Amino acid sequence: MVKVTLKDGSVREYEPGTPLSRIAQDISPRLGKEALVAAVDGRLVDLSYPLHRDAAVEFYTFEDEPGRDAFRHSAAHVMAQAVKRLFPEVKLAIGPAIAEGFYYDFDAEKPFTPADLEKIEKEMQAIVKEDLPFKRFEVSREEALERFSAAGEKYKVELINELPGDAVISCYQQGEFVDLCAGPHIPSTGRLKAFKLTSVAGAYWRGDERNKMLQRIYGTAFPKKSQLEEYLFRIEEAKRRDHRKLGAELDLFSIQEEGPGFPFFHPRGMVLRNQLEQFWREEHYKRGYQEIRTPIILNRSLWERSGHWEHYRENMYFTRIDDVEYAIKPMNCPGGILVYKSRLHSYRELPIRLAELGLVHRHELSGVLHGLMRVRCFTQDDAHIFMLPSQIREEIIGVIDLVDYFYSIFGFNYKVELSTRPEKSMGSDEIWEMATTALEEALKAKGMAYKVNEGDGAFYGPKIDFHLEDCLGRTWQCGTIQLDFLMPEKFDLTYVGEDGQKHRPVMIHRVVFGSIERFIGILTEHFAGAFPTWLAPVQVRVLPIADRHAGYARQVVERLERENIRVELDARNEKVNYKIREAQAQKIPYMLVVGDMEAREGTVAVRHRARGDQGALPLEEFIARILEEIRTKAIG
Repeated sequence: MVKVTLKDGSVREYEPGTPLSRIAQDISPRLGKEALVAAVDGRLVDLSYPLHRDAAVEFYTFEDEPGRDAFRHSAAHVMAQAVKRLFPEVKLAIGPAIAEGFYYDFDAEKPFTPADLEKIEKEMQAIVKEDLPFKRFEVSREEALERFSAAGEKYKVELINELPGDAVISCYQQGEFVDLCAGPHIPSTGRLKAFKLTSVAGAYWRGDERNKMLQRIYGTAFPKKSQLEEYLFRIEEAKRRDHRKLGAELDLFSIQEEGPGFPFFHPRGMVLRNQLEQFWREEHYKRGYQEIRTPIILNRSLWERSGHWEHYRENMYFTRIDDVEYAIKPMNCPGGILVYKSRLHSYRELPIRLAELGLVHRHELSGVLHGLMRVRCFTQDDAHIFMLPSQIREEIIGVIDLVDYFYSIFGFNYKVELSTRPEKSMGSDEIWEMATTALEEALKAKGMAYKVNEGDGAFYGPKIDFHLEDCLGRTWQCGTIQLDFLMPEKFDLTYVGEDGQKHRPVMIHRVVFGSIERFIGILTEHFAGAFPTWLAPVQVRVLPIADRHAGYARQVVERLERENIRVELDARNEKVNYKIREAQAQKIPYMLVVGDMEAREGTVAVRHRARGDQGALPLEEFIARILEEIRTKAIG
């Protein structure tokens, strides 16, 4: 008998050769119905896999990432089969699962049209109805080359030729369709109950612009129709909230042809930006940070010393001054280091927290630019903390508390990742181990749940990343804490210790917003442009009912302005309902309607953009209420 050790530690015995699908059914009918793939001693396999030895087995459903990926990768194969049925001349490239969906790249002479996508979807439905099993089989390199060469599938032949000499080459077949694939796949096409092809885009083969441009069809798939409908609703909602669309409608920012990737902030966008920066300054001042400003252009030798020249040069811009090579800064840390190094420091001064709203430039390919989310210049809310080794844990906890406070102000939940040493990095294993352990201990001291993200640290140190979640469930990596023992060494940073000798400080790099531009984009989509009152570019609009009320309306405006409330007067000769609709379209939090009664009694008829008519209030009472809402930074 074969012993199967399950995830909960229990052990079951089965006849040798028992397929995993039968074991899943034996555990529970529900698992037998919902399991999609399994892992045998950590290796992902199909449910048809026969077990011939003792092993640890774990089953995955759509709720688990391996199950979800296999489900959507199987949908990609079904789409490829449908395309080959409809367009036999098309050549196949690759078709992986991706976050929330899948794609397949095709080499087709004619572009796929929306009508083509409808035909492909219909053919996919037929394939699902046929309930074809996914069958895995292994072939020799020669057999694989012969099979795909005969079929004219040149991209598959290229992939086979690049496989290592000892690689196991496997294919999957459903019906007449065969594809080169490592798997695993779900049991049959009939499991794909709900799917949708969403778009077509161009994609270079292997992501290399020197190669041929292929056509990439994107789609998504779910086990239930209700899940698909919910996803499609979120996609439509995301389009409605798109910060590029709202940025134009609300006159916040623009991207001009003369500066792709370099955003222009308009007056209303600057109000929003300045409020964020003011909040940032106030909270950092409370926590003992000192603000600095460092140059945008610095000598090449600095970037060579910092390691950016070797590790980050392809993302940098350069210039020459007096025949000397300079670089436009992609990061603020070398400048902050030079400020620290400009004079001698005592151990009594540490920690020194130097904060900077620093403008940086990074070279991004034009194809990845996206509104404020992916730009070529942006402002990082950087800070660099120089400290004693004994202060590491306390300082990391302080930064964690600051990040938590900032995100709570905006109503964001977040998840935490610990990113470890990347392949391309500087320093010894001992230093990396010490730094990673220090970050882990701080997270544990705070009792925070976190995921380890192997190999995604900065080239000079491990980091803690904060992924905030918006109202649509999307996650955005914003805050970062990076612990660095290497830069102080490279720049020979010192402090005078209690013994009168020079010692090496430890350094923290950290951001909270990340990129202010990107954070504004996230906020715009999270709030759908209806910013909390404290952030809103215009907080109040005063609407006189008729011309004779304009005098009192101006008095109201002047009174609000004395309290630094951002207010506008709409004295146009238009009906008040029209003015209200326009103010609501512009997401202005409060509209104050004034007519005969309001002018006579010194009141205002208050209307909120979301809560509607709030009734009449004495002007001073309204002012007290809105000032409290602004002071507390309420988001409701």
